Amino acid sequence: MRAPTSGEFYERWATVYDRVARLPGLRSWRGGAVDALDLAPGDTVVEMGVGTGANVPELRERVGPGGRVVGLDITAEMLRTARRHPERTGAGVDYLRADATRPPVRRVDAVLGAFVAGIFPDPAAAVDAWCDCVVPGGRVALLNFQRSDAVLGAPLNLAFEGFVRLSSPGTRLSGGSHADAFEARVAAARRRLTERTVDRRYETFGGGYLGLVSGTVPDDTG
Repeated sequence: MRAPTSGEFYERWATVYDRVARLPGLRSWRGGAVDALDLAPGDTVVEMGVGTGANVPELRERVGPGGRVVGLDITAEMLRTARRHPERTGAGVDYLRADATRPPVRRVDAVLGAFVAGIFPDPAAAVDAWCDCVVPGGRVALLNFQRSDAVLGAPLNLAFEGFVRLSSPGTRLSGGSHADAFEARVAAARRRLTERTVDRRYETFGGGYLGLVSGTVPDDTG
């Protein structure tokens, strides 16, 4: 039996994903990711793999009425679910159905990738595409789940394997675990962001189970 692609998986589970995305504890973590972008009124920000738009209200608040928020996702049902929430739609908010590894946007002020780096077969190439569409001085931020080094983290680290199996289809390596494959992809995305940016920052949330890496795209013409 053929395993579902990531797009097929999220098409089926968009409603459940939306409920999880709205859990109260996630709001502060999402706020931290938005803070890392250093947005200003009037900016244009793109969220790659926007899902059901849980980050959109925070992004829109930062860019103000003169700014623009673009939510990009390959899954039609995710975007339909996002548009059902009044607080995630309206003036200055656009949703595009497109492949986040080949974003149809150029010269934006910031890019956010929340919980998506681990699902791409070539995450470094995806980060390259994101950096390429950001203007010099703009920022890119990656927020991802990860296993924690906390002393009391062992039981939750075991649960992490099951979580990744459910939420990130297609990330299993031959002879390895879903969690190992997922974290290898996240690490590749973070390395490429480190190579492509300056003024880098790394933060953790939720007892170390979320990691946020961000950086500024430099002006290479100088």
